[in-house]
Amino acid sequence: MTEANPFPILAALPTLPPWAESLIGLAILIAFAGLANFLVKKVLLQLALRVLPNDGVTPAQAIARLTNIVPAVIISRGIELIPHLPAGAVTVTKNVASAFIILTIVLAISAFLGFANDLYQRRPDAANRPIKGYIQVLKIVLFAGAAILVVATLMEQSPLLLLSGLGAMAAVLLLVFKDTILSLVASVQLTSNDMLRVGDWIEMPELNADGDVIDIALHTVKVQNWDKTITAIPTYKLIESSFKNWRGMSESGGRRIKRSLLIDQASVRFLVPEEQTALRRFALIDDYLDRKQVELDAWNRKLADQGCDPVNSRRVTNIGSFRAYVLAYLHAHPGISNEMTMLVRQLQPTPQGLPLEIYCFTATTAWAAYEDIQSDIFDHLLAVMGEFSLNVFQEPGGRDIRKLLDTPSAARSTTIGPSTA
Repeated sequence: MTEANPFPILAALPTLPPWAESLIGLAILIAFAGLANFLVKKVLLQLALRVLPNDGVTPAQAIARLTNIVPAVIISRGIELIPHLPAGAVTVTKNVASAFIILTIVLAISAFLGFANDLYQRRPDAANRPIKGYIQVLKIVLFAGAAILVVATLMEQSPLLLLSGLGAMAAVLLLVFKDTILSLVASVQLTSNDMLRVGDWIEMPELNADGDVIDIALHTVKVQNWDKTITAIPTYKLIESSFKNWRGMSESGGRRIKRSLLIDQASVRFLVPEEQTALRRFALIDDYLDRKQVELDAWNRKLADQGCDPVNSRRVTNIGSFRAYVLAYLHAHPGISNEMTMLVRQLQPTPQGLPLEIYCFTATTAWAAYEDIQSDIFDHLLAVMGEFSLNVFQEPGGRDIRKLLDTPSAARSTTIGPSTA
């Protein structure tokens, strides 16, 4: 009894050599697999994508990878029907096709995981608790398992046999995946403690990172610096080293101004009554001058009743009046928050002058608006300081020294004398 020809079309042909029958059978098998692949991708896949909701995120890539299984299955099953093929070639082809099916399924699952991450990122709270690091860990485990299955399939061995040999390689694997393990632990800590979110402004000088976080992955955190460069920080470095997160400033609604005016100490003095009267032109310090005058009158009256020398009396100073004016000006400024700390204080005198520090918070955290408000305040203070008979300290430059050298000695002594008295 003769064996039936699995390809009836070959029976209608004249008697052919065995190799010709094998080539024709392979051509028919490949053509059939290609046709099935075309129909699945061009017809069924397009139909499935039309049925699925399309709102910007679709699992098209995952479904497209699954369609590659169809031609692989056809080749795996049909290779046995090709006449006159060596048994070894049939076995190798089946093993390769099976390994390809395993790899295709793993790639499809990986694509579905990416699709799930894309869907999750559309949630309002996704930036606070990203899952991209966990997705990458799942993919690593998935591909590691797929590699074992593919090797076992190609070698026609049990996967358990390969797994039993991995015990001796544990130390090597720990060394190879050291960064992955450290990054996984760091990612869990960062997420669970809410230390970092996409969109946070962080500052890490030792790694030249100063900007917004644009991506949090398993191994790296990407920061777009203010000069538009991108710094990739190893995730575990954010746990090993300290970094500054400016999220608290952004959430508070105010940004701190902490800057000093260096006042020439030689210009600090008491104000005479005429000068106090002239300062009443500034409506912002009317209340201060009234309160101060009442306080000083009471103090000085007590000293007079005790018969103390007038040198012990208290008087209004130009720097105290200027400090009160600055504080009142900040309270009245629309760009400064009155609900946060506001101070105008003197710091320790230095050889470069007396620092008068302005400490307050703007009512906005926008960078450009913050700089405009800060500059506007100090523009005004530098310009109005002369009304209080105060000078800003500035170290002499080459022009000052040249002007001094060009001045005759008599005029020089006249110029220098009063200011240094």
